[in-house]
Amino acid sequence: MIRFDDLGLFVRSAAQGSFSRAAREADLLPGQVSAAIGRLERELGIRLFARSTRSLRLTAEGEAYLPYAREVLETLREGRERLQSESPELRGVLQVAAPSDLGRNLLLPWLTEFRQRHPGLTLRLYVSDQQADVYRDPVDIAIRYGRSQDDSLVALPLVPDNRRLLAAAPAYLARHGPPRSLDELAGHACLLYQLHGRIHDKWSFVLPEGGLRQVGVSGPLQSDDAEVVHRWALAGEGILYKSWLELREDFQTGRLVRLLPELSGEPLPLQLFCPHRRQFSPAVRQLHDWLAERFAALGEPG
Repeated sequence: MIRFDDLGLFVRSAAQGSFSRAAREADLLPGQVSAAIGRLERELGIRLFARSTRSLRLTAEGEAYLPYAREVLETLREGRERLQSESPELRGVLQVAAPSDLGRNLLLPWLTEFRQRHPGLTLRLYVSDQQADVYRDPVDIAIRYGRSQDDSLVALPLVPDNRRLLAAAPAYLARHGPPRSLDELAGHACLLYQLHGRIHDKWSFVLPEGGLRQVGVSGPLQSDDAEVVHRWALAGEGILYKSWLELREDFQTGRLVRLLPELSGEPLPLQLFCPHRRQFSPAVRQLHDWLAERFAALGEPG
């Protein structure tokens, strides 16, 4: 008889491409994951993975079987959540992916309080600027900036009017002065962010008369972690182009000064993404409502 736990470890191992990484996520030993896959292969009479000392990949039979395993697990999950929806107490595991800076500095206390209000819920937070794949990665929802190119994803708005703004620390402005126009950005140290190997050195702005203008920028500091870029700005190392959500408190305290306030940066809506509506569990629905209320309390983007 096929064990559902073995199916779950098969799906997790396929997503991670490694028994060891799947074991760490499930808080098991690699040998336990390997044994589970072996049991499943014996029950099915097929080889699911091609193994070597350095790699693990699905066989053709494993690729064919994977969507069925996912569907079985999703059906079990849906049934469990439907039963739980009849109870006011949230239970189970909720796995959330969020951007690094936003996740650590704004979402973390809100998610912690949400979990405290629902002690039967286990919350797993994955903080990274690498965009989570809600179909393959072990996450239920992803909180992301921007709009998805995948029409199959369901997006729930959190801050639809969010946008990027220019900012710098008083220490930097005391040394170099503020730019008085977009053209003057070329003469400043701009702090650059790198995502998926691409450096974001083209900054876009909404002009007062309408339309967009893109400006090429450069600087001696760049990172693939948005929080690192933020910290450089706070240390007076250069000019930052970043989400209002992550800058609002710095503006209020004076740690950063908004530059060229007559210009708006490019729109950057914040949304909560789910793979499909079947995953709108009570925990997901309540978390969305919880976060939407807290974002609304921050006010309108400046």
